[in-house]
Amino acid sequence: MTAGTTAGRWEEPMRLALAEAARALPAGDVPIGAVVLGPSGEVVGSGHNIRERDGDPTGHAELVALREAAAARGEWRLAGCTLVVTLEPCTMCAGATVLSRVDRLVFGAYDEKAGAVGSLWDVVRDRRLNHRPEVVAGVLADESTTLIEDFFAGHR
Repeated sequence: MTAGTTAGRWEEPMRLALAEAARALPAGDVPIGAVVLGPSGEVVGSGHNIRERDGDPTGHAELVALREAAAARGEWRLAGCTLVVTLEPCTMCAGATVLSRVDRLVFGAYDEKAGAVGSLWDVVRDRRLNHRPEVVAGVLADESTTLIEDFFAGHR
């Protein structure tokens, strides 16, 4: 995993992902947000959790953002792109990250209960797969953690 000095360059895109995460709150969805940056750093896709809103078990922020980016680019291969997400992806989203061929995955907080980028599993760096994106972890992790903890505190 990459951290430290390179993490700082991802703070602005992570703030965009955090703003996207807040958009999940009105529907009662867990506030997780994601943005996909194109090769020049422009946002080509964004998303937040829509599972509750749409009754869709695959309505995770990462998948929503990857779908939007693929539509914007006119192809499913997102080579040259970076996925920025507020929480460590689950197995489904880590798999989609690999399959979409993004160059880099940047995430905020680790997910000790369901994370698949080092916490429980490490899907994105599995040498048996044909693509392994660079990983930058822990970018604005405190902000991401606080957003999720506040959400769940309100549901107890």
